[in-house]
Amino acid sequence: MTEMLFYQRVIPLDSNAHRNLRIKPESGFGFAAKTNSVPLVSVEFAEAAKEYPIIFVKGSDDAFMPVALTGLRENENLFVDAAGKWQANYVPAFVRRYPFVTSVAAEKQLMVCVDEVADCLKRPDGMALFVNGKPSPYLAQALALLQEYQNHIPATQELSNRLAQFGLLMQTNIEAKMATGGNFGLVGGYIVDEKRLRALNKVKALQLFNSGLLALIYAHLISLGNFQKLLDRLAMREAG
Repeated sequence: MTEMLFYQRVIPLDSNAHRNLRIKPESGFGFAAKTNSVPLVSVEFAEAAKEYPIIFVKGSDDAFMPVALTGLRENENLFVDAAGKWQANYVPAFVRRYPFVTSVAAEKQLMVCVDEVADCLKRPDGMALFVNGKPSPYLAQALALLQEYQNHIPATQELSNRLAQFGLLMQTNIEAKMATGGNFGLVGGYIVDEKRLRALNKVKALQLFNSGLLALIYAHLISLGNFQKLLDRLAMREAG
């Protein structure tokens, strides 16, 4: 999984250069049709755990990060249909914020960027991003989502770091049976080892509880039950 996923040509958003840019959000989620996992932030766990398996993967810096598993094969998202509709009640914020994204500029300042080749921007009948040089109501809402997402990154990193520090993560070795017959396995990601979790000493367990991380861990563990549902989605897609 690449960190930019479906973003193709990201450039800084500029009120002058993009004064005539318009967006049509109803364009759908076809841009994510080949994305088999999507990053999550901690505040999303409760909702995401109802529909997706949540696992942990290593980023380019070897740090762990949580993702919602949306597919079981490369270049396949089982939640995006042929019409570009997202077939789930909860759509991860990483997807909802597209085509916008934040980037770290000089002196570690956050900069708002946009994927300039996004299909939703190629609509003359769309909504303006800027009005008289200022963010339109739509853009203001999009910027608020970006900021909210960014605000939850530290807590998400704390979870991943603490899991690694306490040695609670193990590589996945999940196997399940497809509805159409045959078995399917998943390797390469990481999940919390329940035995190691139960074996934690009281001091570490209390740290997880008091910081709110224990609730996130159990949401992750519960979410693994969705792996079978993902297999069922794959079987239905193969059956046509």
